[in-house]
Amino acid sequence: MQWTLVIPLKPLARAKSRLSDTAADGVRPGLALAFAQDTVAAALACTAVADVVVVTDDALAGRTLEALGARIVPDAPGSGLNAALGHGAAVVRESRPAAAVAALNADLPALRPMELSRVLNAAAEYPRAFLADAAAVGTTLLSAAPGRPLRPAFGLDSRARHRASGAAELGLADVNSVRQDVDTGEDLRAALALGVGPYTAAVSAGLLIPGS
Repeated sequence: MQWTLVIPLKPLARAKSRLSDTAADGVRPGLALAFAQDTVAAALACTAVADVVVVTDDALAGRTLEALGARIVPDAPGSGLNAALGHGAAVVRESRPAAAVAALNADLPALRPMELSRVLNAAAEYPRAFLADAAAVGTTLLSAAPGRPLRPAFGLDSRARHRASGAAELGLADVNSVRQDVDTGEDLRAALALGVGPYTAAVSAGLLIPGS
C-alpha cells in the first residue's frame, strides 16, 4: 500500500516555544524548519510513501518544503492541529477518494525511511492505527486506510485518546526514529543521539543541549 502523508506545521515564529531553554527566540524558527525539512526529506525517501502534503500558512516553510518535493496546502480552517490535519486529509481525498492517508508529526528530525516504511506497512493491516511517541504519552503517526476517516485527536494525552477512538496501537520495536519527536531540549538530545538529518545537524550545531 502506498500512503499520502499529511504533515501539519504551525507558523515558524510560534513553533517550539518549549525549546526556550535550548534555543533563543531567534534560533527556534530555523530549528523548527530544519526539523520539518529532515522529516519531509526522509518521508519522501520512504518506499511506502506516494506523496507528502504539508498543511501550513508559513510562507517560508511552504517555499522551502515545496522545493523538497512536498505539496503545500494552506491551513484554511486556522483552528489548530487537528483541524489542519482533517483539512489536509480532505484535500487529498477530494482528488483521490481511495487514498490511504497518514498524519505525521513535523518534528521528527532523526526519521529513517526504512523505519517509517515498517510502521506504515504495519498500519496497513488496520482500518486506523497509531504509533505512540517516545514518551509513551503522545502520538507521532496516525493512519487511515482507504475509505476510513482519519479522526485525528492529537494534543494532550493523544495516545490514550487515539486508543479510545478505536485506532489500533502499533507495538513495533526498533522504530525509534519514528517515535522521537522534539518538544524539549531533552528530546533534541535524544534525537541527536539517534542521528538527525543534515538540516537539523547544521542548525543545532553549537547549541547547548541540556544533559549533553
